[in-house]
Amino acid sequence: MSLHVSWDRYNTLIERLALVVHESGYEFDQIICIARGGLRVGDVLSRIYDMPLAILSTHSYAAEAGTVRGELVIAEHMTMTSPTLGSRVLLVDDMVDSGHTLAMVVAELPKRHPHIVALRSAVLWWKACSVFRPDFHVDYLPDNPWIHQPFEIYDRMRPQDLKARLAG
Repeated sequence: MSLHVSWDRYNTLIERLALVVHESGYEFDQIICIARGGLRVGDVLSRIYDMPLAILSTHSYAAEAGTVRGELVIAEHMTMTSPTLGSRVLLVDDMVDSGHTLAMVVAELPKRHPHIVALRSAVLWWKACSVFRPDFHVDYLPDNPWIHQPFEIYDRMRPQDLKARLAG
C-alpha cells in the first residue's frame, strides 16, 4: 500500500503540525530539523514560530533508491545561525517510519549538548511499525504505507531532464 501526497496536502500537514504543537503548550526555544526529510517541515515551523532553526544531517536510506535502511550516520555538527543551541528543543522530521533515526537522535542530542533540559519530537506521519513514538504527530498510519512525497520527483531527475520537463 502507498500514500501519494500532493504539495497542497503536504503544506497543510505542516500547518496542522504547527497547530498541534502550539495547542500542546510545549514551550521551546530551538527547532532542530533532521535533514533531509525534516528540512521543509523545520523551515516552515521556524517561520511560523519565528524561532531559530538548526539542521542536523543524518543518513541511512541508501540502497535501492532509498528504500532499504543502512547504518545510521548522525553528523558530528549542526548548522545553525544562533551562536548557541537552545535548551528547550523541538526536534522535527517528516515521518517516523522504522523509528530508528528519531530514537538515536533523541538519545544522542542530550549527550552531545548536556545543557538541553527539554526535548520533544514532532512529525507529520507516525507509522505503526515504528519502534519510536513521537511526542507530536498529525497522521497516525496503522497500515504502514510507503509515502510518496511531492518532492520525490527530484530523486531521479537530473539537470539534463529539466528542459523536457519545463517544456511541458
